[in-house]
Amino acid sequence: MPELSWDDVDNTAVDTARILAADAVEKVGNGHPGTAMSLAPAAYLLFQKVMRRDPSDNEWIGRDRFILSAGHSSLTQYVQLYLGGYGLELDDLKALRTWGSKTPGHPEYGHTDGVEITTGPLGQGLASAVGFAYASRFERGLFDPNAEAGTSPFDHFVYVIASDGDLQEGLTSEASSLAGHQQLGNLVVIYDANQISIEDDTNIAFTEDVAARYGSYDWHVQTVDWKKTGEYVEDVAELHRAIEAAKAEISKPSIIILKTIIGWPAPKKQNTGKIHGSALGAEELAATKEVLGFDPEKHFDVADEVIAHTRKALDRGAAEHAEWQKGFDAWAAANPERKQLLDRVLTGVLPDGVEEALPVFAADKEVSTRAASGKVLSALGAVIPELWGGSADLAESNNTTIEGARSFIPSEHSTHEWTGEPYGRVLHFGIREHAMAAILNGIVLHGNTRPFGGTFLIFSDYMRPAVRLAALMGAPSIFVWTHDSVALGEDGPTHQPIEQLTTLRAIPGLDVVRPADANEVAWAWKTMLERRNGPAGIALSRQNLPVFDRDKTADASGVAKGAYVLVAASKATPDVILMGSGSEVQFAVEAAAALEADGIAASVVSVPCQEWFEEQDAAYRESVLPAAVHARVSVEAGLGLTWLPYVGDAGRSVSIEHFGASADYKTLYREFGITTEAVIAAAKESLAAAS
Repeated sequence: MPELSWDDVDNTAVDTARILAADAVEKVGNGHPGTAMSLAPAAYLLFQKVMRRDPSDNEWIGRDRFILSAGHSSLTQYVQLYLGGYGLELDDLKALRTWGSKTPGHPEYGHTDGVEITTGPLGQGLASAVGFAYASRFERGLFDPNAEAGTSPFDHFVYVIASDGDLQEGLTSEASSLAGHQQLGNLVVIYDANQISIEDDTNIAFTEDVAARYGSYDWHVQTVDWKKTGEYVEDVAELHRAIEAAKAEISKPSIIILKTIIGWPAPKKQNTGKIHGSALGAEELAATKEVLGFDPEKHFDVADEVIAHTRKALDRGAAEHAEWQKGFDAWAAANPERKQLLDRVLTGVLPDGVEEALPVFAADKEVSTRAASGKVLSALGAVIPELWGGSADLAESNNTTIEGARSFIPSEHSTHEWTGEPYGRVLHFGIREHAMAAILNGIVLHGNTRPFGGTFLIFSDYMRPAVRLAALMGAPSIFVWTHDSVALGEDGPTHQPIEQLTTLRAIPGLDVVRPADANEVAWAWKTMLERRNGPAGIALSRQNLPVFDRDKTADASGVAKGAYVLVAASKATPDVILMGSGSEVQFAVEAAAALEADGIAASVVSVPCQEWFEEQDAAYRESVLPAAVHARVSVEAGLGLTWLPYVGDAGRSVSIEHFGASADYKTLYREFGITTEAVIAAAKESLAAAS
């Protein structure tokens, strides 16, 4: 175990971190000073003494990852980023929570250098950290599978600081259970058990035995109690020993329960809910500075010797980086093909041969889009080694396995149905939809591999907080949502999505993709994998759908533009435009044929992704939806709300504006008016309204 070097200037630096946190909140008038004050020793220990990081290179793939799950205590991280020379300066701390600053109220990925992930809603950081640990193991399997533990340039640790609030969220229970099951030995969590939240003493709602709980998850559990003697003693050496013991336990994730006093050493407000989420106030701030030996008249005061000492992190980081580089270069020389793979994966570029690998589905057989998706994934898995994923206990329903691939689990967890190995490609999340989404976010932020996770569309509601965060971060997570309408049938309204497509489309930055047939599925997957600017969800049918004869319709490559003319009208400017997504496009095709037989020129526009369509230039959008054509009909087995901008005032929507029922899908379509006849009738109504 390495010896901890700690002297008086380290103590002064820790106290400086406390005062900077208090000053920053006091200046802006709002925020969370208490946890940042009492966690200053732990955060300083991690950033200055424990973690392998290079402040001059926040993209270094050999770095340890740090995730502040207690995102409200953003100053816990911001102050260390300032002290360590990661790019923040005093003026950034002074600008906390203000317009245009690098120090927003909660840490934001892509906004502040050194921040690995956006952590706002409690629990998301810890759950996504499990994804970081998943990714580090999978990537090691891709690039350096045979190295002894601890010897690979791809070996590193994932450190988390979590709060009482994080531990109370159900999301962390889901993710922590998976972390123990997966034996993620490089995951180290420091749980700040200060027992104070906004409603003050957490005993009002949280009295469980966290140590026993995490022991039952098969975690390595330690407790560091700075209150155990009756006097509060911040024993940094004890915490350091616990961290080193956690690092030494390579077969289990580790949690260190650190018992602190929030707001230490504020004389009157420590250990109260007031200091959790409010400024100290001028009097208490001055008193705290006096306790620590700081001048109460000075603000944001950092001694020259302190910043000179903490900025040595730049030299240490450069030295550690250089030492790591030697091992990396040796690996690269010995593994040229894997080095090429790494270089490509880091750029996000797909390999050659993806388009050639796409299955082509013949029009002589109906295929559900979920089944087509499974075939596409298996085909792409053969040429994209960084593609991996699974589902929340629905692999056979979601078709989310890659043919021939083993499961990503320790081999002793193999079952009769699934053969596992640590570097497998098939993910099993169990019935944990929320954790699945958060873990996917962690995987894509850790490295550039392409994970996906599936469940029924209705259960996207359980995933929504993490899906929203993926969109906020621009993280290219891929969500597979099957059983995408009332056509799932007899399971009834509890399982039949109605509003989900609409509400998911309402999330800025989320691509909602609903292919109309098997060949659209293939091109949808290609397009999602090519795009890396945000998340995508693909909505797929349970029921079989016709495969359009592409000799008679447009090529399925039009999917990449979000909407395209699938069937052209009999004249250059159609009388009416029929548009839809997914399984209902077939009704538009049938209706167009009937209208044409009646002398009404009708075009059919397949709209697999409204978001992609909106990205196209005005000329393309005009070519698909000519402004001069006011007679328009949309058809989709869900709410019609997101179609209103496309159908316009004279248009009509064939939709479902109520919950479903338990019956076979053909009955439901008939009874709810999702039929070819309904589209024809709507087209004639729209023509009348437009005339």
